[in-house]
Parts: sequence; structure tokens; C-alpha cells
Amino acid sequence: MMNTMSLLSLSLLFIFFYASLAAQVTYNVQSFGAKPNDNTDSTKSILNAWTAACASAQPATIYVPPGRYMLSSAFFDGQICKASFITIRIDGTLVAPSDYNVNGHAGHWIKFERVSGLSIYGGTLDGQGTPLWACKASGRSCPKGATTLAIYNSNKVDVSGLTSLNSQMFHIGVDGCHNVKLQGVKILASGKSPNTDGIHVQLSSSVMIFNSHIATGDDCISIGPGNTNLWIENIACGPGHGISIGSLGWELEEAGVQNVTVRSVTFTGSQNGLRIKTWARPSNGFVRGVLFQQAVMINVKNPVIIDQNYCPDNENCPHQGSGVKISDVTYQNIHGTSATEIAVKLDCSKKDPCSGIRLEEVSLSYGDQPAVASCVNAGGTASGLVEPTGCL
Repeated sequence: MMNTMSLLSLSLLFIFFYASLAAQVTYNVQSFGAKPNDNTDSTKSILNAWTAACASAQPATIYVPPGRYMLSSAFFDGQICKASFITIRIDGTLVAPSDYNVNGHAGHWIKFERVSGLSIYGGTLDGQGTPLWACKASGRSCPKGATTLAIYNSNKVDVSGLTSLNSQMFHIGVDGCHNVKLQGVKILASGKSPNTDGIHVQLSSSVMIFNSHIATGDDCISIGPGNTNLWIENIACGPGHGISIGSLGWELEEAGVQNVTVRSVTFTGSQNGLRIKTWARPSNGFVRGVLFQQAVMINVKNPVIIDQNYCPDNENCPHQGSGVKISDVTYQNIHGTSATEIAVKLDCSKKDPCSGIRLEEVSLSYGDQPAVASCVNAGGTASGLVEPTGCL
């Protein structure tokens, strides 16, 4: 588990980054030709501002003034940068094209890769994903969609005060990164929007997500394979599919997930609360060292759930058992209401049963009736007041 000293060290690291911003040169995107209207493509102007900032011999700031700036698709390559630190300060809104075919096949709308030392402050990213959601709902052939903000293979990244609206697919993706901090983020999309995970993290270490509100149509936060030392705190989720570790175990050879802390979170009307989900397929993946602490459930369908028999439509995985080994998972001070009778469901692998599951001070009710707990292939302990009872 990430201890207090590790958290303090990471916080001090970010304080050092802030101090390094003292004397910066600023590049206003309007000086490079960006126009604050929905009709002029400002992509080239904004990329030119990035190139100039990267060439700076000192820390640099890219400034986006108030207004709406159309951005077709942008790749910000950190390999070209000489500047030790770049700040992007957004007082306006970056708007994706209304035609989802422009970037719907690209996988991402705004992508940063191989950057070291980056801060993004404020602003709004409007993915204009509503037409693509409608296309998918109609059953027509549609693009998969683009992640609004993708951060790949980067280090020392801070995203603060950003709003993401109506992403085509994932809102924020963190992949192959180290020392990333997301705080004060607001993510908004319809509860019926498909595959619009709020924040997805995979193959990353020392990622911190704080003080954020996420309302979307899929997982508020999804934790993919290969994550270590992940800290999530003070999150409001709903609507959405909860905070999910997984889906894991699609690949036979897959990196595991360990040292994850999720604390002080509130779920309102969400499909799930705290979830671990793995495919019912052979895999050498694992989940261990997880602390779920101080969670409030308000009318949540599955407040506490481990699902190791995930096999939608019975395709690619029927009659198989999950090889992902889940161990050392603690649920501590979990309170609130379930929208279904089964408030605690631990459906673990018949091949590799869960071990070291701890329920401590868990109190979940179902309307004016007692809630129910269900455990299959799950081993562990219960301590303090635990309701519903009779599971471990």
C-alpha cells in the first residue's frame, strides 16, 4: 500500500515543480493565429505554440484566452522539447469537430506523448460526442470514437481544474506514465453515453486522482492492467459504473495491479460502487494490496462487487475460469444504501479463489428491508459492525 511517506514525497515533488514555474516565457495561441470561434480550425496555431514553447531555454507557458477554439486533432510530442517544464493555461474551451468522422477513427483527440514536466490548468475540452453516441445507439456502423485527452509514456504531469464535456469515448486516458496528478477535474456526459469512462489508467505508477466530480455513462474511474501505487481520494461519482479495477485478464500474459488506495468517495445512483472485474479466461494477472476506505453509497445497484466471471454475451470465455488472483483487499467504513437486495457480491474465480478479503465496518441497507451478501470462492474475515452479515 502507498504509505504516508510515499504520498508526502510525491506531494513535495509536485511542490518543486510549481516552484520551478517562477519565471516563464508565455506564448499566447492567438499570437500564432488561433481564432476564438467554432468555425476556424486553430489546430495548426496551437501546435505552433507548442513547438515554440518546446524550443524555449526556460520553462514556458502556452496560454489559451477565453473563447471557443476549434481543434480538429492534435498530437503534442514531448521528444522535441528543450524546455524543462511547460504549462498550458486554458481560460477558454477547446472544441472538437461536430463531425465524428474527423477523429473518430484516430483513437484520441488531444494526445501528449513522451513529455516530462507538464501542467495543464483550467479550461474546458468539449468532445462533442453526442452525434457519435446516437450513431452507436442506432446500430449503424460507426467509428469507435476518440479519447478526449490521452497522456502516454510521460512523467511529471499535473492536470488541475480541467472540465471535460461529452467525450466520444474515454474522457482522460493515462497510459505508460509515472508521477501523474489529476485534481479538481470535472467530467460530464450523459449516463447513457457508451464507453465514456471518466479517467482510465493503465501500465502506470504513482498516479494520484483527487477532488474530482465524474458523471458519465461508463466507469467513473477504470483501472487497467499494470498499475502500481495508485491513490484516489475525494471523488464524487454518478451517474456512471463506479470505480472499477478491470476489466482484467483478457490476455494470458498480463501485468498485475497492486498498491491501490481509494478513499473518501461518494457514489450516487451509479450502477456499481467499488468493483473488481476480471474476464473468465486464463491469465497470470493479479490484484493485490487494495484498500477501499470511507465510501458512501446512495442508491447504488452493486455497492461492493467482485465479478470474476465477466463474459458478456457468452463469447470468447464460456465455461472457463478467471486466472487473475485477487488477494489482500480491504473494505473499510463503507456505508449507505443499495438499489438491489444483494449489496455485497463477491463472485470469485473457481480456479483461483479470492483470499485475504477483509470487511471492516460495512453497513449497507436496502430500502426498509435487510440487504443480502453473497460470497462464492471468497476467503477472508469480517470485523466490527458488518451488515449485511453471513458472507465471510
